Amino acid sequence: MKIAIFGSCVSRDTAEFMPEAEVVAYVARHSVTSLESPHGTAGIDLSDLNSAFQKRMVTSDLKGTGITRILKNAKDLDVILLDLVDERRGYWKFPDDSTMTNSIEVESSGVARDARRSGARLVEFGTDEHFEAWKAGFEQLIAELKKAGLWEKTILLDIEWAGAVDGAPHPKNDGFARLGRGWRRLQRGAREAGRDLSTGRGVGEALGSLRTVKPTEAEEYADRALSANTEYIRYRRTARRLAAFSVVRASYELRIDRNHKWGPQPFHYRENDYRSIVTELLAQRPLAD
Repeated sequence: MKIAIFGSCVSRDTAEFMPEAEVVAYVARHSVTSLESPHGTAGIDLSDLNSAFQKRMVTSDLKGTGITRILKNAKDLDVILLDLVDERRGYWKFPDDSTMTNSIEVESSGVARDARRSGARLVEFGTDEHFEAWKAGFEQLIAELKKAGLWEKTILLDIEWAGAVDGAPHPKNDGFARLGRGWRRLQRGAREAGRDLSTGRGVGEALGSLRTVKPTEAEEYADRALSANTEYIRYRRTARRLAAFSVVRASYELRIDRNHKWGPQPFHYRENDYRSIVTELLAQRPLAD
């Protein structure tokens, strides 16, 4: 089974559990905005990136060639997987209206810093400006897939972020639950402030401890998942409307794999989660026929 991916780890990790799968095109570190208004590579220094894969992905984003890389394999493809994870970091918009995805690689290599110095601004995920640009780019992606006869082979993985690690209950996210998490955090800060005062530190330092108390791991995962899943709602709804097929999972159905090979993250799931996704994916019409 030959697979193309326009997305990131959700699709990549799912493909590893598909029988006899071969990923022939992997378009990662790309916002779909780069399909419409790529910045180009002129003046961009990627020398600080040591990984050939990272350089290739960022260069492809800068050139806007993501869909081209998929289409050149069109006659061989059995399925195209889409996910929206790479949209989460937003994109840089330059004075000439060209764009560059704000990938981790762009940040770590200093390209984001240089972009800001050249007058670019970060368009953050979840804002109206980002959503409208993303919608236009996603519509272009779907149109290109239709033109190439690949739309009916395309499956959106609409998978929410997990809010708890394996073995822990899914966090409640109603107002009382969020208030409770905030209260417990405040109590920890108060205890830390009390310890500061008891050791002779000043009131200012004690108040600093109160203000800077860190969330527990469980609180951090719950808060990150809730925030992301809320911001993704209109993106996911639009993508599902435009995609031929979708596999959908809600946060409460998923858990973070603490031993995931890429590390625990709200979008790194358990093996059983991936196997469940694959079972539904394989039942979709383009693969079940």
